[in-house]
Amino acid sequence: MNSPMTYEIRQPKEVDPNKTYPALFVMHGMGSNEQNMLSLVNGLEEEFYIFSIRGHLGQPPGFAFFTIEGYGKPHREVFDQAVTKLTNFIDYASEQYPIDSSQLYLLGFSQGAILSMTLGLALGERIKGIVALSGYIPGFVRDEYNVKSVKHMSLFISHGEMDQVLPFEWGVANNEYFQGLGATVTFKTYQEGHTVSLQNHNDYREWLLDSVEK
Repeated sequence: MNSPMTYEIRQPKEVDPNKTYPALFVMHGMGSNEQNMLSLVNGLEEEFYIFSIRGHLGQPPGFAFFTIEGYGKPHREVFDQAVTKLTNFIDYASEQYPIDSSQLYLLGFSQGAILSMTLGLALGERIKGIVALSGYIPGFVRDEYNVKSVKHMSLFISHGEMDQVLPFEWGVANNEYFQGLGATVTFKTYQEGHTVSLQNHNDYREWLLDSVEK
């Protein structure tokens, strides 16, 4: 079976053939690539099978998962295609690698965060945890998607208070939305712009390592 998307994989140095592992699916922001995200998860490969996924659309100097119709409004058709492709990739990875289907995690920055939260809503109980760094939930996802239960799900949502690309208020709204659906949310804010600070990096890594079942 061929992979539906281009990706980089990181895994434990010594894989126990009698064991399955938590999986972490990583998604980059617009104009970036799968290589750039690896520094955000470096070292976590001893606990997770890590899949850093490349967006399927060219967006110089890198790639994107979807295009934008307006401020905070992705092109619906392109966005839906990305959700389908990423769902198919999760299915592919689950079949091809020794991963624990009860411990699937998503991590994304910007576009990747938008898709991580959307996939959590669309896939429901299949996803155990999400790290959403500086994203938002498109209105059509909230209003028109078949949103599954997230009461079992844990999320780490963060946003820069001085984010000049995606307003800080959108991060606050993400927290409120998932809390309203009954998810367990850790919401962190930082005196930063549209970036991942060292403190943010340390906080979500600690959260991930605490969340995974040893």
